[in-house]
Amino acid sequence: ILFERVKGSPFQAVSNIYGTFERTAFLFRHTLDRVKRVIELKKDPTAFLKKPGRYLGAPFTAISALPSRNWFGAPVTYGTTRIDQLPQIKGWPMDGGAFITMPQVYTEDPDAPGNVMQSNLGMYRIQLSGNDYVPNEEVGMHYQLHRGIGVHHSKYNTLDRPFLCSIFVGGPPSHAFSAIMPLPEGLSELTFAGMLAGRRFRYLRRDGHLLSADADFVITGEILKDVRKPEGPFGDHLGYYSLAHDFPVMRVHKVYHRKDPLWHFSVVGRPPMEDSSFGWLIHELVAPLTPQEFPGLKELHAVDAAGVHPLLLAIGHERYMPFRERKPEEILTIANRILGSGQTSLAKFLLIAASDDDPGLDTHDIPRFFQHVLERVDWTRDLHFQTRTTIDTLDYSGSGWNEGSKLVIACRGDRLRALSAELPENFSLPDGFEAPHFCLPGVLAVKAPAYQVVQAAREQAEALCRWLERFDLQHIPLILLVDDSRFTAATLNNFLWVAFTRANPSHDTYGVRAFTENKHWG
Repeated sequence: ILFERVKGSPFQAVSNIYGTFERTAFLFRHTLDRVKRVIELKKDPTAFLKKPGRYLGAPFTAISALPSRNWFGAPVTYGTTRIDQLPQIKGWPMDGGAFITMPQVYTEDPDAPGNVMQSNLGMYRIQLSGNDYVPNEEVGMHYQLHRGIGVHHSKYNTLDRPFLCSIFVGGPPSHAFSAIMPLPEGLSELTFAGMLAGRRFRYLRRDGHLLSADADFVITGEILKDVRKPEGPFGDHLGYYSLAHDFPVMRVHKVYHRKDPLWHFSVVGRPPMEDSSFGWLIHELVAPLTPQEFPGLKELHAVDAAGVHPLLLAIGHERYMPFRERKPEEILTIANRILGSGQTSLAKFLLIAASDDDPGLDTHDIPRFFQHVLERVDWTRDLHFQTRTTIDTLDYSGSGWNEGSKLVIACRGDRLRALSAELPENFSLPDGFEAPHFCLPGVLAVKAPAYQVVQAAREQAEALCRWLERFDLQHIPLILLVDDSRFTAATLNNFLWVAFTRANPSHDTYGVRAFTENKHWG
């Protein structure tokens, strides 16, 4: 969507470039298969010997990974402007100001100054106005746990050198995508940007800053090492506001732009949204590497409809004791590795099944996956909690900022129950609970009193559990207490969004006839 006349700005703006999976695939139609082949070789270098014809183009793709320096100017240095002349995009009514929602934030490792191969390019939202920022002189920087820029920031804090930063907006689509690509620490996103673009990432230096030669805009500045100012609120990709918190500030040096530039932006909110296409493309590229990164793992799906980080679905192999009773063993080891690695460590709920129970199981067939798990889960054995640990910065369901709990549900074995979408005869609910609706077979949403006081909510949930002891609910293993049960059950995406973005596993999980034995809850 091209906005030709933007209020208060001389520049045009464009959004929804990545609005569908098909459009995103079209953008990278000439290079996507080539990049996949390079990734295949990383997984198995001997593949070149087995099928040399398939990988003949790999060396040429690798050449495009090498960044190229421009010595005599570039399109992005056509003109300069001020922060307040940029399109002031405010996506949600209560946002704290205007934001850059598709920035490419570039920093360099202070241990290797000037070495672009040890740089970091990340997509961290930038607040252009509002709050306590000095107009045209300061912008706010929001970056979260497990982000590469934090490593650089920590190093600069110990040095008496300015922490220089460049923010790119626009340019080739591969550059924006590379900024969100989960690459190993120490591997520059600029190399990946070149491969996906089919040509080397071009850059130049101005006043100590690196500028992307092909970006539409570049904002240069210095991150103030000991200064924090309130950033936010901001309506984010979980579908809620992230609140105002103190975050780093960048002092602006210059704002460059090319001739007739386009200001790239995205509107974020409850998924699926435009950034869902990024998640799809990441999966397309990294799925072949999953078994290499997580030995024993067959599939991993970060569920977009649940906000990505709140819910992971996984399938793993079970090879520890093939001659013994079938129960979760190796998949628990796999689950611990998933929750201990990079971005996947921010997950709240991890449901993992064993591949030998159903070789055709697919994590992207969500109804079938839930059916498989709920038919087999042993609630006395298969719940594994982590408490007082880190969760996504944007997730406010926890016990504190960046703090909450995790729950692994690991199941293996024969079916224990058949699921039902019908209530038992004479089923009833106590006062305050009403309107039961099935989200899926075996998954029931119930309207509950509003959650306002922690102790009161706990007492209400425990009272409901005691009430339910009188019914045979074997065929309905999962009950959700929600504000609006009809809305929750209306669609699969509603169920995923309500159930997994709003819950803190350790605080919000209750059980009929629950027990604690040797620190294990079931």
